[in-house]
Amino acid sequence: MKVKHILAIFIAGLICTVLGAMFKILHWQFAPELLSGGTFLQLIAGILGIWKIYTTEEFKKFLNK
Repeated sequence: MKVKHILAIFIAGLICTVLGAMFKILHWQFAPELLSGGTFLQLIAGILGIWKIYTTEEFKKFLNK
């Protein structure tokens, strides 16, 4: 998976989280679902980002210096 895809997932999660917070402030429906979904997307993007960094060859060379 490319880094731009991971960033797209993270940005989508960030947008969902911000919309969920706005819905929560305005007492609209589906606020908890948006907050949970956005947080879940951000978590997945974070795990994928860590996995991408860990499996990169240059990162392994950097750690062995």
